[in-house]
This record gives sequence, C-alpha cells and structure tokens, in this order.
Amino acid sequence: MMTLALDVRETSHMSIGMTSYVRKLREWLPRVAPDLRIVAVGHGDNFDLAEQIGLPVELARSGARLAHLPTPFVPFVLPIPYVVTIHDLIDLHFPQHAKRKVGPYYRAVVGPVLRRARAVITDDDATVDDLERFLRVDRRRVTVIPLGVDLPADNVPPLRRSRPYLLYVGNRRPHKDLDTLAAAWAALPAELDVDLLLTGSADVSFASTRERGTIGFLGDLSEAALRSAYAGAAAYVHPALREGFGLPLLEAMRCGAPVIAAATAVPTVLRAHAAVYAPGDIDALRGLLAELLRDPASARARAAAARGATAELTWELTARRTADLYRCVAA
Repeated sequence: MMTLALDVRETSHMSIGMTSYVRKLREWLPRVAPDLRIVAVGHGDNFDLAEQIGLPVELARSGARLAHLPTPFVPFVLPIPYVVTIHDLIDLHFPQHAKRKVGPYYRAVVGPVLRRARAVITDDDATVDDLERFLRVDRRRVTVIPLGVDLPADNVPPLRRSRPYLLYVGNRRPHKDLDTLAAAWAALPAELDVDLLLTGSADVSFASTRERGTIGFLGDLSEAALRSAYAGAAAYVHPALREGFGLPLLEAMRCGAPVIAAATAVPTVLRAHAAVYAPGDIDALRGLLAELLRDPASARARAAAARGATAELTWELTARRTADLYRCVAA
C-alpha cells in the first residue's frame, strides 16, 4: 500500500473552487483508491512558518512516498517527491487586476516548485499553455484532469419567479467581465421580458432596470438553492475573459440550464455544449441571448443534450484519474 500525503489546508487565500477541490479529493480518494493510504497534512495559513517550515517537516515525518499540493500555496523546499495542482494563472494574464506581489510570488516560488515536481495537474488545456508561457513548465509533465460535480439522482426542482431570468454565479473580479453581461442584457429588445440574477450581495454598480426586467441579487445560496437557481434559469451566462475550468458552467449544464459563455471561459470538455461569443463582444452576447429567449424550447432541447453528454464528469472520475497519476509518477 502506497502512502500519499495530501495537503488538506483550507486557508484565507483559497478560492471557493480550490476549497471544493480539496474537500472532494479528501472525500473520494479513499473510496476509489483503497490501495492508497491517504495521510492528511498541513496546518496554519499561507505565507507563514507553518507552510514554509511546518509542512515540509510534516511531510518528512509522514512516511509518504508522494505528496499532493492541491493549490499554488506551497513550501519552496519539499523533502519528498510531489505533484502540484494549478487551476489557472488568471492573475498572470491580467496583472492589472491582481496585487503587485502575485506575479513575483508565482515566478520566484511557484514556478521553481512546479519545475521540480514529478507532475503538474491542471483542469484544462488552456492552462497547459499558460504554465509553459508564464512559468516555463515542460508541458509534457502536465496532466489535464477535468473537475466534476456531484448531483442527486432525481431531477432538480427549478426556482420559480414571475419573469424568466438569466443567471450568473461566482465572484465579481474584473476579469469576470460582468459589465459586458449587464450591457448585453440592458440592450435586449424591449419586448423580451427577462431579469438578470447574480449570486452574492447587492451591488449598486449593477443597480439597473429595463422596461421589462430588473437586476436582482440572490445572496449566498445553499447547494440545494443554487441547483434550483440553475435549473430554473432561461440561461446560465458566464462572460469571464478567462477561466481555469469554470465549475459553474458544468454545474449549470448538469442542472439542465442552457449555457452561454465567452469562448475563452469554456474548458475543452464543455466547448461543444455551450453557445459561445468573442469575449467582451456586447452585440454578440445580446444576439445569443435574444435568440435563446425567443426560442426557449430549442434552448432546452440543447441543454438536455448537454446534460447527458456531461454526465461522466463527476468528482469520482476526478479522484480516479488523480489516483492513477499518483501511481504512475510513484512507480
């Protein structure tokens, strides 16, 4: 039985997607890989002594043959062979939207750690290109393992509202390009009666109305409420200029929502199942939205096909492929 040390920290710098990834690996790896002994390691936060000194000491004492660091928050020196997951390099694409220290940290710390790794895991082909371009990682040592979702077997009950609605789920960082979404929605023909809903707290910068529709905010939703919001949406719209995987895209598809997204936000495994437009193109997005709203039956038929085609993209599959990589690099 091979011992695998998994960094299970949930820290202040981790995104919701990173945290979900770590939790799902902890849940699924013991179930799909009984030949692996999983040892949980990691304490403290990021950029502290617990990370840079404490974690390497834990790894050295763990007896593990291999370690998995599932985020870019890594010790500079590691005492045993390891793999690292990098979901995206968005902050290097858009340095104008990131803190000044992010670029130097990735180049001085993350880059060297990745180049010494036995393997690097990422979610989509686009990030393979980014790893090579920004951090000089040999693309032959990068493995793409898509993310997944776990949904109940029964159909998700849709959210019911007085008007049809478009939905966006996620944070509102500048690269998400929500201004394009709001502008395309506002420019829809007046006869199309539709709201625009966003998760998270109310934001006055999006306080806008149309003749037949308004912008609303759903707050923080439970998993069940979020699934219902996806299921009831006339469309899920993801205007981001760049994504690693864009987990809400897959969540929306698996809940039966038609998906419209900027072309650069859609991972390879989902590209055939989303209607895409050139990032930042308000007119193109408005046209796709109008077409969908005028023919909801066709949109729902395409969404049903997408739901079936993406059924295999589960967290179980993510964990199985990850365990296969452990065995390969430790052989």
